[in-house]
Amino acid sequence: MALEHAILVSLRERSGTGYELARRFDKSIGFFWSASHQQIYRTLKRMVDLGWVTVTEVTQHGRPDKKVYEVGDGGLDELRRWLTQPGEPAAVRMELGLKLRGASFGDTDAVLAEIVSHRDQHAERLDVYRVFEKRDFPDPATLSGQRLHQYLVLRGGIRAEQALLDWCDEVIHAMKRDRR
Repeated sequence: MALEHAILVSLRERSGTGYELARRFDKSIGFFWSASHQQIYRTLKRMVDLGWVTVTEVTQHGRPDKKVYEVGDGGLDELRRWLTQPGEPAAVRMELGLKLRGASFGDTDAVLAEIVSHRDQHAERLDVYRVFEKRDFPDPATLSGQRLHQYLVLRGGIRAEQALLDWCDEVIHAMKRDRR
């Protein structure tokens, strides 16, 4: 998936400034598609040049003018085209797994410490996702359309984090047992 498509989805949900879009990536979209603020601004410029995104200058008193971006006709066409294209299955490419595989060639204690750290990070992210779920989707059975789709992405994140947490616990247990 290209950053352009993540931006199109976000702007289709709600138009906004580059700063607002970058904040969305920091707070929600970034949980499954990350981009730096610099990448977002560079990509927005390219998307404007392609006619995928329109920009409206908004005058502000006492502050610099701001640019509000929204999906244009060309962007809507591209989004629709992309949505019909088959995607690749998610690939498992995990540096931590590679380090674990090579742990016996180096410092297994350092690898174990990193796995413990990752475990804690996955637990924290899982907690955040569950707060989002409880706060934003208190009655999932009533959801439809865009809200249902957002909820289902969140559920995928919850399940992925739970699986990674469980895997880290399994690895920690096995590595500690192996030290005895």
